[in-house]
Amino acid sequence: MKTIKGPAIFLAQFADDTAPFNSLKNICEYMADLGYKGVQIPSWDPRMIDLQKAAESKTYADEVAGTVEEAGMVITELSTHLQGQLVAVHPAYNELFDGFAPAELQGELKGKSEWATQQLMYAAKASNNLGLNAHATFSGALMWHTVYPWPQRPAGLVDTGFGELAKRWTPILDEFDRQGVDVCYELHPGEDLHDGVTFEMFLEKVNGHKRANILYDPSHFVLQCLDYVQFIDFYHDRIKMFHVKDAEFNPTGKQGVYGGFQGWVERAGRFRSLGDGQVDFGAIFSKLSQYDFDGWAVLEWECAIKHPEQGAAEGAPFIDAHIIRVTEKAFDDFAGSGADEDFNRKVLGI
Repeated sequence: MKTIKGPAIFLAQFADDTAPFNSLKNICEYMADLGYKGVQIPSWDPRMIDLQKAAESKTYADEVAGTVEEAGMVITELSTHLQGQLVAVHPAYNELFDGFAPAELQGELKGKSEWATQQLMYAAKASNNLGLNAHATFSGALMWHTVYPWPQRPAGLVDTGFGELAKRWTPILDEFDRQGVDVCYELHPGEDLHDGVTFEMFLEKVNGHKRANILYDPSHFVLQCLDYVQFIDFYHDRIKMFHVKDAEFNPTGKQGVYGGFQGWVERAGRFRSLGDGQVDFGAIFSKLSQYDFDGWAVLEWECAIKHPEQGAAEGAPFIDAHIIRVTEKAFDDFAGSGADEDFNRKVLGI
């Protein structure tokens, strides 16, 4: 078995124009002081990294890595959540996602998709230049508006939708394969890949592509009432990344999974800081260790109530306490009688 690496932290929710969150150097020093050993970098944030430059210049990539290493940490992965979202967008959401792309592409559905695809290509090369082997992203969504089918979905709609999604992602997956990097989709409501079944349907359409993998985040499964521990039994061979994020689901006589259009504080399902929700992290860390997951345990902080700085400060020791130093021997080795084929045959009466 292998020991999970960590603690690490995703910087997206902390990047800001005020110090110490306004540059990669400052934020890494801040997080290192809290006890983090790695950072996951949002590639869309120029305060953190220039993605195209990191793809085209190994020297620049080394400089970025050096900045992190000077703070006593390493880069765990890059993220293209916002760009990945734009690979596939239904026209109903066109304007809503304008903020994820350059201003000159506002309203341009095809243009945003082409830009996003190029961004993913850059991310593959940049990851290689940084010596990384996994990458975080979203799948985008062409079918989410039909998730609760009324009126009923036309026959063949889902098959066509996953076929188109696979068509858009296959060249990206091929490029990541050339760069030796896994694409890890965060299975998330709002994405066409949001649970195990949808991931399987996509995997079939990309012919089981070895670079199509999973970013495991139990918080999204709590809010879907999905068995997030058994999920690991089903998909452990495809889980290449891990977001440590907590959540709670407290349905009432007035609202449930869909949340009644309420804000995050008023919803039945809410993201919470580590330890404040309902996720059984002891079971998760045990299960991942059982299956030899040796990636990073990365805090993605999101909470409707707690301040992010408190969440970050509490997150590092929480993760550290849950990382299992896996055993190198069986607990009952002291009672072993050694290996002897003649004795084994005698025990069996043969």
